[in-house]
Amino acid sequence: MGGKSRYVWAVWALLIGFSLFCGGWFLFQARIPGPYRVITARYPPRTGPSGVQSAPSDSSVLAHHSHPDSLLPGETIDLNTADWYDLQRLPGIGEKRAKDIIAWREAYGPFQAVDELVCVSGIGPATLEGLWAYAAVG
Repeated sequence: MGGKSRYVWAVWALLIGFSLFCGGWFLFQARIPGPYRVITARYPPRTGPSGVQSAPSDSSVLAHHSHPDSLLPGETIDLNTADWYDLQRLPGIGEKRAKDIIAWREAYGPFQAVDELVCVSGIGPATLEGLWAYAAVG
């Protein structure tokens, strides 16, 4: 055995085995993706040369109304299970409308279709039209 005892060889074998195990574990963990992160930023309002806030252009108004910043692309909110906070994320629905939707849901039961939102006070056809892509009934 070249002058080394069995115990020295056993320690070396255990040390090499442990090193290989740790290296494999590290490589395996490095391949697992981390948690999904959403980072939001609020941009300051645009100001004109005179320092006065300028009106948004028509294209930015259309972009803002076509997809609200508070919803992810393709995300829908179920009207029957959403809480007060989630209902406020819908375009055109504020604090009062969210409370009205919950009150209507508690009084009359779950919504059968998104069209029933017009029964809630303050929600008309124009508001309903903006909700079609984002509201759902489960």
